[in-house]
Amino acid sequence: MNLSRRAFLTQTALAAPLVVAASACVGARRLSRSSDAELSADLVIIGGGLGGCAAALAAARLGLRVIMTEETDWIGGQLTQQAVPPDENAWIETIGGTASYRALREAVRAHYRQHTPLTAAARANARLNPGNGWVSRLCAEPRVWLTVLETQLAPFVATGQLRILRQHRAVAADVDGDTVRAVLVQHALSGDRIALRAPHFADATELGELLPLTRTEYVTGAESQAQTGEPHAKASPEPDNVQGFTLCFAMDHRPGESHVIDRPAEYAYWRDLTLDPPSGEPRTRVLSFDDAGSRRLGFDPVRRTGFWSYRRIIDRTHFVPGTYDSDVTIVNWGQNDYSFGSLIEVSPMEAATHVARAKQLSLSLLYWLQTEVPRPDGGAGWPGLRLRRDIMGTDDGFAMYPYIRESRRIAAEFTVCEQHVTVEARQRETARPRAELTAAPFADSVGIGHYSMDLHLTTRGDRGQYGDTLPFQIPLGALIPRRMENLLPACKNLGVTHLTNGCYRLHPIEWNIGESVGALVAFCQAQRTTARAVRNSPAQLAAFQALLSRDGVPLAWPSPLPR
Repeated sequence: MNLSRRAFLTQTALAAPLVVAASACVGARRLSRSSDAELSADLVIIGGGLGGCAAALAAARLGLRVIMTEETDWIGGQLTQQAVPPDENAWIETIGGTASYRALREAVRAHYRQHTPLTAAARANARLNPGNGWVSRLCAEPRVWLTVLETQLAPFVATGQLRILRQHRAVAADVDGDTVRAVLVQHALSGDRIALRAPHFADATELGELLPLTRTEYVTGAESQAQTGEPHAKASPEPDNVQGFTLCFAMDHRPGESHVIDRPAEYAYWRDLTLDPPSGEPRTRVLSFDDAGSRRLGFDPVRRTGFWSYRRIIDRTHFVPGTYDSDVTIVNWGQNDYSFGSLIEVSPMEAATHVARAKQLSLSLLYWLQTEVPRPDGGAGWPGLRLRRDIMGTDDGFAMYPYIRESRRIAAEFTVCEQHVTVEARQRETARPRAELTAAPFADSVGIGHYSMDLHLTTRGDRGQYGDTLPFQIPLGALIPRRMENLLPACKNLGVTHLTNGCYRLHPIEWNIGESVGALVAFCQAQRTTARAVRNSPAQLAAFQALLSRDGVPLAWPSPLPR
């Protein structure tokens, strides 16, 4: 398969850290070569996704000097380089997220009002949804999210308080007992290396890549019931059983034109592949709308319905006639979820193979939609579907980075389990009626979130696990490793299980995690204390929670919740 230059860099960036994971921790005197540069800050954040950006903003607002790295050209993670419109809760417009996350969302709306030719009706809509996608109340272009994020960070970059190292990945770490002294990062193109030194580090990588580099204890895959006590956990641990990832792409539709791509090399394989269904259900092909849910939704770019509008990021009717000839939609569906291998704990070659095959799956889905998908009029295929190569900032039209649903997770002081958050488990635990149920309260809360316990197809073939959850909190204990003293998780790598990762992995929750981590580091440096001591001291915990509250981080859901 021919890969664009940037796509190849994406693959190598994913794989390379695995090479050094087993032997990355070397002595401080041997970490850097004499030719390596060194930089220092109050906080080093490895990973420029949503959690990393939120941590950088919070820490910089509180006066810290921050260095943040990013493996690709784009910061922003799920919203930008992975091209995933935000999965959010029902209260996100008012109370369902931090003040800074809501400000990010409103800045995106303001960007469209100020810089695009909206219709009068769209411009006047206080809750403008540029794409009218129904996965989210705010579906917008990845580049717009990127522009807004960079604008928010720009004042701190301009003063030198924040430095962003793009196209850099972590390759080694200097660890002294329970303390990280430095992390060595390498530029993807030049190979130049920089040793980053700080009193505090945050792992905001999509796969928790700093954990093996620093020998921080962590968990992967599915735990057993004996380990977690979760009703739906496995009988035995399955560390290789993780949710699939997706190579997203954007497309529009040009009726009367043909934009059919070359037949993908693996098309016949993916077209004919079927999956083992849940008990009692018929087998379904991967490239199909055969299952009941997909059949009900359908796909029609002319009527603009079903999967076409699901993750749509441009609704052409919101803009002055003539601005767009077509809607633009993101393809991140069950049909192109890649669950046939993991990017965690595999060799670089195997990781690169899985990324390449995931791209073949997505290409095959596009080709099938263009040529074979049954149409409502009895025909087959929509040849006018066009891969929008300009949307993603890449040569081949695919997202810069795979959409990662599951990461390595720290072995934490406290782990959030199914029995803390699901309706079913809480009813069993409390014997209360549904109307009186709440998630387990956490006295050390540093934020809130809500989403169903949503697990996509996994590498062992588990399909469509959904658990109804109650609005929950983010406990500080889930952000503190059991042993390491100055390394904190700032992404999907907090203390959750395989199951609860399914409801803690979403955009506003990841942002809240990063924001609380950035504030926590600033608090610890100001008070000359540690994260562990903050959690264990009632006075320090109260002071830190007061800081979060002042900065617009809600610590609990109101009761009753607004309708």
